[in-house]
Amino acid sequence: MDEELRSLTERLRQESRGSAAFDRLLATEDHDELAEVLTAPGQPLWARELAAFRLGLAGDRRAFESLVLLLNHRDPPRCASAAHALARLGDPRTARAAAALATNELRVAYALHPVRLLTDLRAPESVPALITTLERRLTPRDPYRRVALACVEGLGALGDPRARRVLNEALAHPSLAEAAVRALARIPQPKEAT
Repeated sequence: MDEELRSLTERLRQESRGSAAFDRLLATEDHDELAEVLTAPGQPLWARELAAFRLGLAGDRRAFESLVLLLNHRDPPRCASAAHALARLGDPRTARAAAALATNELRVAYALHPVRLLTDLRAPESVPALITTLERRLTPRDPYRRVALACVEGLGALGDPRARRVLNEALAHPSLAEAAVRALARIPQPKEAT
């Protein structure tokens, strides 16, 4: 069993109090039944999350909107599960949605998982969104250091030369300096003219 699925299953089994509905949603192979949970009124959050996660892992794009909403949830485990499913969904809208969430200053407290998802996706939107998000985190006393650190690490993993300037700026921040050094080392140096 996928580690993220195991973790989600344990968490949602507790939320559902081990209900028969939980067991049915966990066992069903009927994607239409799972998709109906996403649109039916009165469904508990645990049921919507389980259905969206399972559909996402199966590559069923009906899960996209629900997973994006969960990616921006205040509960970090829900965000992590949504990011995991979105990374496997294969929907071309995912990177744009993650970039919008990562760069939304009104929701920056919940940007950690969208930032990590952008790194995993390696999409054209990834580097510009991570640069923008990191630039905003480089202000004095910014409370979102985990988001900033995820941006630094992500930019290093992506290895794009466009990140060099903002990573050099991150060197001035003690909580980011070590990660910025590692990230800069992963970016190819420009070729010298001969």
